[in-house]
Amino acid sequence: MFFKVANLAQLSAFDEIIDVRSPAEFAEDHIPGAINCPVLDNEERIRVGTLYCQQSPFEARKVGAVLVARNIAHHIETRFHDRPKSWRPLIYCWRGGQRSASMALIMGQIGWPAHQLEHGYKAYRHQVIDDLERVPAGLDFRVLCGPTGSGKSRFLAALARNGHQVVDLEGIASHKGSVLGNLPDTPQPTQKRFETLLRQQLLKLSPSRPVYIEAESRTIGRLSLPNALLERMRTAPCLLLEVPMAERVRFLLRDYDYFIRKPDLLLPQIDRLKSHYPREQLEHWKNLIYEGQFPGLVAELLEYHYDPLYCRSTGKHFAQQDRAQVLRPINLSDDTLDQTAQLGYL
Repeated sequence: MFFKVANLAQLSAFDEIIDVRSPAEFAEDHIPGAINCPVLDNEERIRVGTLYCQQSPFEARKVGAVLVARNIAHHIETRFHDRPKSWRPLIYCWRGGQRSASMALIMGQIGWPAHQLEHGYKAYRHQVIDDLERVPAGLDFRVLCGPTGSGKSRFLAALARNGHQVVDLEGIASHKGSVLGNLPDTPQPTQKRFETLLRQQLLKLSPSRPVYIEAESRTIGRLSLPNALLERMRTAPCLLLEVPMAERVRFLLRDYDYFIRKPDLLLPQIDRLKSHYPREQLEHWKNLIYEGQFPGLVAELLEYHYDPLYCRSTGKHFAQQDRAQVLRPINLSDDTLDQTAQLGYL
């Protein structure tokens, strides 16, 4: 055999990690730092798989061998031709099978000390799941509460700027966590990718220092939080941001300015509230949009929808919310939030 096998504990020993799965598999999730050099692209993988199931494994392997050899040759010629003899690549596919073995074999025959990842991405995925069950229990969380528009994400950023440990769940999820939280032109990651990125952040944290995290429901957009993290958050000490209503409205008008620039994006979001409010109420809010009365719209949504929802949800799910340490920044400017983040008793 012209290549060796490595395990997950040895990832840092390699110069490059090569994911030879299809682009669609890679987009769903991949080992951090890996590059995608597919030995079968999306269409080729479907073609070979269909042959395997509908005709015969032998015919599928013949077609697959041609495609794989051609693609590996292309990658070596265009991507790896300048690598020195000492270059150490680690190659993986779904479960350490023929796709990664094919590339590792050819690279090994060239003379590079190529390794195949034992059990492939599947082993890595199991590690992610295990770590997300294990790591949260050892961290000292402080949960940041506050109704919509209190600038919780901005305060997390201020805490990070001032040397505190922070986990930004909404940043990882590419979502603002509310019914209007979809970011225009920024899709959410897949569930698996979200979990990979979250695991990366959690593993960097020190158990000896507090970790600040925003209060969230079980889901952020279409993504679900791991059970172990959610349970740990719900029993952790809380901080409560209390911000004047006028400042909350100003902040939301800035934070959601893309809705003001493109009101047509906002109208379908209002329709998502139809199970909670009569048609007359929804039509009233839509009329405010048509008339450009966004400050009034925001104030009403806070008063009638978001604030009652926050009171019901936070009081129910976060056990220490009634004993929360209260923070009262007069506004949500960076200077004010930095000053609040520097308080010695946080």
